[in-house]
Amino acid sequence: MLIIDSKDCENIDKALKKYKKKFEKARVLLQLRTRQSFTKPSVKRRTQVLKAVYRQQIASGKIED
Repeated sequence: MLIIDSKDCENIDKALKKYKKKFEKARVLLQLRTRQSFTKPSVKRRTQVLKAVYRQQIASGKIED
């Protein structure tokens, strides 16, 4: 649960902006999406390896982004 401390004289737009930042940092939406479906550990590992290979190829200059 996200709690935003706001002062009495603070504008509602500023409070909303604080809430949105806190919401993004908490990664609530990302957690909801990952919990919607089960992903096997082997598939998770495979995607991590493929991402790492892709990053290495970009760093070495084989792939231009």
